[in-house]
Amino acid sequence: MSVADDIKLGLEQAIEYERGTGRARTTTLSISPVANFSSVEIKAIRHSTGLTQASFAKYMGVCVKTVEAWEAGKNKPDGSARRLLAITRSDPDFPVKSGIVTK
Repeated sequence: MSVADDIKLGLEQAIEYERGTGRARTTTLSISPVANFSSVEIKAIRHSTGLTQASFAKYMGVCVKTVEAWEAGKNKPDGSARRLLAITRSDPDFPVKSGIVTK
């Protein structure tokens, strides 16, 4: 099917839906809750990447003092940092694979 045919089909389906003669397609997504990490887990994740605290901080988009505080248990990472930690925990090579960290 060509791009033009695909666009035409999509428009026809939209018109049918608006007229009440067609059905809308729906997709149900399930999103995992954001994990919490202890100071020991954060340090283990960083070690698994082979990054120093300074490099890990740059990767995470935070300052070195923030990583130090996480690893000392003084502060906890926020939601987006926890999501990135979860991704990195499941794939320690993610920082390099994603292009965020280059060797």
